[in-house]
Formats: sequence, C-alpha cells, structure tokens
Amino acid sequence: MRGLKVLVVDDDMINRKLMAAMLKKNPIIGEIVEASDGQKAITLLRDLNDIDLVLLDIIMPIMDGIAVLQIMNSDPALQNIPVIVLTTDETKKTEALNSGANDFIAKPVREHDIMGKIERLSSI
Repeated sequence: MRGLKVLVVDDDMINRKLMAAMLKKNPIIGEIVEASDGQKAITLLRDLNDIDLVLLDIIMPIMDGIAVLQIMNSDPALQNIPVIVLTTDETKKTEALNSGANDFIAKPVREHDIMGKIERLSSI
C-alpha cells in the first residue's frame, strides 16, 4: 500500500515546513504537497487527483480556509477528501466544521495530536 498523499495548506512557510517535518516521521505518510494559499490548494486538488488528506490553515490571504472548504464541498470530485483544519483562531472551529472540515486542531500543533487524527481519518 502506498503512503498517504497529504496536502499542507498554510500561508506561513515555517508552519508548512514544521508540519512536513512532523509528517515525514510517520510511515503512513507517503508524500507531502504544499500550498501557500487557498487558491493554490484548490488548483492542486483539481490537478492532482490522488490527494488523500488536507491539512488546512483558516486565516490566509487570497482565499481563506473556509472558502476552500466551501469549494471542496460543492465539487463532487473533492467533497470526500478528509480535511483537518489547523488554526490559532478557536472561534473558527464551529464555522470550519459546519463548512465540511472533518476535524480541528488549535495551533501550535502537537505531533501526537495530528498523527492520531490522521490515523483515525485514514482508516475511515
């Protein structure tokens, strides 16, 4: 079985690199793709039809995470891809979950939290 292909979406390059470093430690992760904003994320999701999971920041320029969730939910090709929202803004949790996110993690992300949620979502 190939490892999971994970799309990490965050406007902060350091956050993307930290997340990628965390993910690479886990043998269930096969490939990591990065996007610096929501618009790039949607383009990647449509161009690459093998993304297994999205780790999505909410507060970003160009297109925020809520807009990404809404677009994913309205597109039959994207609506079944699990999304874990990562944000410093706890007030966005309900909105993110109502917009289609499968789970939510407050930043800073702890490795055991993200891995536990990824393993649960990948076994659905």
